[in-house]
Amino acid sequence: MAQPRFHLLRRLGTAIRLAARPGGPSMVQRLGALPRLARAVARGEYHGSSAGRLLLMVGALGWVVSPVDLLPEAVLGIAGLLDDAFVVSWLAATVVTETEAFLEWERGIAPERATPGTWAPSAAASPEPVPGHVVR
Repeated sequence: MAQPRFHLLRRLGTAIRLAARPGGPSMVQRLGALPRLARAVARGEYHGSSAGRLLLMVGALGWVVSPVDLLPEAVLGIAGLLDDAFVVSWLAATVVTETEAFLEWERGIAPERATPGTWAPSAAASPEPVPGHVVR
């Protein structure tokens, strides 16, 4: 059980670094990209994510804002907030990583990812130098 928690913390740390890097998209831009991401996945234009992952994101948001979720907090007190902390952490990390790859795909910088939920820098990226990025 400890291993998935550490994996979640590692993903959250990576997402925070991606979201906070200079010149990166703001959270408003990322959240605005989510409807476009959903449309592109539904139309089969973008294969870097899956409908299942998007549904999990909607379900996670629904769980956090749902009145049903108040029951664990009422019964377990502060311990009942742990499930919310894990769900919110996963959701935040997923939104950042999914939108990072999608926005790059929209700009034509990175090719589609082979595995949904992962991101790897593109070897086929523009050969022009980009401030803040390593040129190979």
